[in-house]
Amino acid sequence: MKNGLSNPYVLALISGLSLAASWPVYGVPSLIFFAFVPLLFAEKFLRESYYKVKLKVWITAYLTFVTWNAITTWWLYYASGFGMFFAVLVNALLMSILFLLYHVVAKRIATKWSLLFLVCLWISFEKFHLYWDLSWPWLNLGHVFANHPKWIQWYEYTGSFGGSLWVLLVNVVTFYMLSTAENWREGLKKVLPRTVLMIAVPIVFSLWIYHIYQIKGETKEVIVLQPNVDPYTEKYDTPNFIITKGLLAQADSLISPKTEFIIAPETVLAESAPFDVFYNSPSRALMTNYISQHPKAQLLWGIDTYHFLYDPKDVTVSSNVFRQGMWVDFYNAALFIDSQPGFQKYYKSKLVVGIENLPYKSFLEPLLGNVMLDLGGTISTKTTQKLRLPFIAKDGTKVAPIICYESVYGEYVTGFVKNGAQFLAIITNDAWWNETQGHKQHLTFASLRAIETRRDIARSANTGISAFINQKGEIVSRTKYGDKTALKGVVHLNSDLTFYTFSGDYIAYITTFTLVLMVLYILVRKRKVLE
Repeated sequence: MKNGLSNPYVLALISGLSLAASWPVYGVPSLIFFAFVPLLFAEKFLRESYYKVKLKVWITAYLTFVTWNAITTWWLYYASGFGMFFAVLVNALLMSILFLLYHVVAKRIATKWSLLFLVCLWISFEKFHLYWDLSWPWLNLGHVFANHPKWIQWYEYTGSFGGSLWVLLVNVVTFYMLSTAENWREGLKKVLPRTVLMIAVPIVFSLWIYHIYQIKGETKEVIVLQPNVDPYTEKYDTPNFIITKGLLAQADSLISPKTEFIIAPETVLAESAPFDVFYNSPSRALMTNYISQHPKAQLLWGIDTYHFLYDPKDVTVSSNVFRQGMWVDFYNAALFIDSQPGFQKYYKSKLVVGIENLPYKSFLEPLLGNVMLDLGGTISTKTTQKLRLPFIAKDGTKVAPIICYESVYGEYVTGFVKNGAQFLAIITNDAWWNETQGHKQHLTFASLRAIETRRDIARSANTGISAFINQKGEIVSRTKYGDKTALKGVVHLNSDLTFYTFSGDYIAYITTFTLVLMVLYILVRKRKVLE
């Protein structure tokens, strides 16, 4: 296109602001379909106007992505100033490197193929961002529709990567049609009907699914507790006995003979003690006594605990040195307690970087020793578990214990469902970010997991928002931030597996495979040219 904006930094800023303005919970998600277009034009202008522009392209892209990251996730500052700046600056850096790679490829192959390369590269990065030690998938593009579940009912077939693919395809097709047109008027005439169709068809299909889908399964009565305990002081200064007494008093206000599950937040029992000590503690005795009075009741609560190791053979990569010849495993765990003598437990396995795990511990630990990291925690690493095993109730009901950050990981959650989970229990503590967008975004991401797996969700937050979410991803009932309260509702037990649950992140696997093929082609082509 011959006319139009040509200042790359203005275009980059427009892209960054558009990305931020599309994000939950107050954003307008339709903006995301055009957010990359100005940045793509900025890259095109630089590529065609100058000879050596890699640095300019990188700066332009970095301006876009640091704007997006800063506006969308600034609330991390309430947990840690250093953590916020690290997350914003590093995540923006990674995204800008992706765009720089696209620029390098765009100089070598046809436009339509370079745009396909960008789509595959971006989705491959999002998949990679789910697994490496610096995992931070909060801004994966498919999450942008979390506050509009009626738009994305087809996530049960694609997962959130279907949303990422949708966003990227609309952007690159729109850019391609505009950039190959003779002028803006011709370009808009060409673009508008096709772009509207690309956006409207998936939404209409989703609305059709929404209206025909029937919520299925027998119901169970559940109480979720919201104790509203200050996580910085009160939580760790209050004995488990007092916390337990308060939680059971909250449950008393709503419990009925039909109540089968009472769910309390992540690490609500924060008086760290080994499991065997907790088993014989006054807190456990209170729970046992309460269950004897309410025989159908079963407790799913979070606990902060640990276990000492004395045999080097038992030491794993996540074990922490306590002193010479002695190690300790720390756990952010969920407990399931009923009338049986023992209890079931699950260890949180998607850990918050810097707070619950030290990235690349085998390399960094010898360098750092016992240095404290200013990320809200220490270098001690929590111990995880390999299998996603749901808790099994007395009547055979299976519930997935999903702890906090784990609810951001789609394929991870499907592991519980493939192992039989019939509903999801999310326990979390969202007080770290104060009353900002952070805890609200976290709540909406749970709706994505409900749609992907077609499982009801009972969500217990400490200082945050507790809620019941149905299989369509709709928030049926919820609490207010900062309230000390309890909420009663029902969950439906569904045993059917969605296509996404069965297939996982297949879109990411396909795009990554395609990316590898394209890279090989580009390398072979370059070699032939040199020869």
